[in-house]
Amino acid sequence: MNAIDLGTLRPRLPSPLEPVEDERFARHGVRLLLKRDDLIHPSLPGNKWRKLAPNLTAAAGRPVLTFGGAYSNHLRATAAAGRLLGFRTIGIVRGDELADRPLNPSLARCAADGMRLRFVDRGTYRRKTDPDVLASLVERFGGGHGAPGDCRVIPEGGSNALAAQGCAELGRELRGVSEVVAVACGTGGTLAGLAAGLAPSPGAPAERPARALGIPVLRGGFLSEAVAALQRQAFGGPAGDWWLDERFHFGGYARTTPALDAFAEDFEQRHGLPVERLYVAKLLYALVTLADEGAFRPGTSVTAVITGSPDPVAQPPERPAQS
Repeated sequence: MNAIDLGTLRPRLPSPLEPVEDERFARHGVRLLLKRDDLIHPSLPGNKWRKLAPNLTAAAGRPVLTFGGAYSNHLRATAAAGRLLGFRTIGIVRGDELADRPLNPSLARCAADGMRLRFVDRGTYRRKTDPDVLASLVERFGGGHGAPGDCRVIPEGGSNALAAQGCAELGRELRGVSEVVAVACGTGGTLAGLAAGLAPSPGAPAERPARALGIPVLRGGFLSEAVAALQRQAFGGPAGDWWLDERFHFGGYARTTPALDAFAEDFEQRHGLPVERLYVAKLLYALVTLADEGAFRPGTSVTAVITGSPDPVAQPPERPAQS
């Protein structure tokens, strides 16, 4: 195995922190800051860098096998990392009906970056974390290079113990900055690490208490246990102070509404920040709503983690949810 040097990609770390003037917060005595993780690296922005970096270090140049849907940003980032750093990537894609169809722009980008795409039926995909099913998938698709197990498996969304530990650095970068740090959530790894990193170090001088707020972008109510499980695996138990607000998924993953699109366009015009729709727009919408509801005391600083920027090539076709 050959070690890879992530430093050659020159990530922008720590990522910039930008205060913004927005009367929707100011009228409630709340200060808004943007943590620009979208600027870490053009091909591996935001939490994709923070979650992938420790996993790629552990892979040490071996092929990486991972999972995602037809429009997975995680697959895109993994494929790009493989191209940039010179290791093989295998993407297990949900939906065997896609195998005989032309690749959508997102999967075509993965293929162009050298990822070997393997499509599995949705029932098998749902059981991908079952040890027997996973072993079978690794045996079938494990790189095709050497022994079947000679690859590094990274779960869907990149969220595992290593990813949570990588995202703890995000929290450490924000210690003492604000009372609330909010992030949009898919699989929970970023929130698990963020909360742990925000917690003061044992024996450290007293700091302003900080809470991590997760805004799920999927329906289902499964994230609370997922975050708790990741913290047990990564940190040995609960770490930091966090909570979820499940109201702002706008119908589920990859779903938007005209109201959300209008909000995002307005935020772009106000602040000159391109707003990614599937995660970041839902996060910012949630924070404006919570400020109006009085969820933040006057004098509170709230930091929104900007985990990505719009990429029309990687977005699914428009499928508005019912308002």
